[in-house]
Amino acid sequence: MPMFTYLLSIIGQRWFIASLLVINIPGTIYGFIWYESQLERTPAHFLIFVPDSPTASLFFCIVLAAFLFKKNIPLIEALAAVTLLKYGIWAVVMILAAAAAGSPIGILNYMLIFSHLGMAAQGLLYSPYYRFKPWHLIIVAVWTLHNDVIDYIYGMHPGVASSIQSYIQEIAYFTFWLSIISLFTVYILHNKSLKRHLQ
Repeated sequence: MPMFTYLLSIIGQRWFIASLLVINIPGTIYGFIWYESQLERTPAHFLIFVPDSPTASLFFCIVLAAFLFKKNIPLIEALAAVTLLKYGIWAVVMILAAAAAGSPIGILNYMLIFSHLGMAAQGLLYSPYYRFKPWHLIIVAVWTLHNDVIDYIYGMHPGVASSIQSYIQEIAYFTFWLSIISLFTVYILHNKSLKRHLQ
C-alpha cells in the first residue's frame, strides 16, 4: 500500500504528467491514422463516433494538458476515464478472441495489446485527481451507449479480424455490457478513492 500511495503522488507531479502527455500525443495521432481508411468511407454525420480508441486518448490528452495548469475539466475527465477503460479492454479482448479463432498474432498485435492495456490503466490510475460529479457520468453514459448504437446498428463499428466477423452480434452484446461495466467501475472507483491534489 505505501508503494501504491507513492505511485499516486508521483503521477500527480508536473514532470510525470508532461511525460505522459508526450507519450500519449503521438499514440493518439497514430490511432487516428489507423482509422484513416474507415474514416474516408464514413458518412460525415458519423465521423465523430468512428475513431473510438484515439478519441478516448484525445480526451485524456486534454485532461493531462489541463492538469499541467492544475485545472480540472470534469466532463472530459469522465469521458476519458470511461472510454479509456472500455476501448482499452475491448481492443485486447478482440485481439485475443481473433487469435483463439485462428488469426495469427504478430508484433503489431502485441504492441496494440500493450498500448491498450496502458490506456485502461492510466485512465483509472488518475481517479484520485478527477473532480467529476454523477451528472457528468450520466452524460458520458448517453455518449457511450449512443456510440454503441451507431457502431452496431448503423454498422460504424471498428473492423475486426475475419476470423471473428461472423460473431458480430455477440461482439455488439459484449460491447454494450462492457460500456455498462466501465461506467460502474469508474463511478465506484471515483467515489471510493481518496482525493489528491496536483503538485
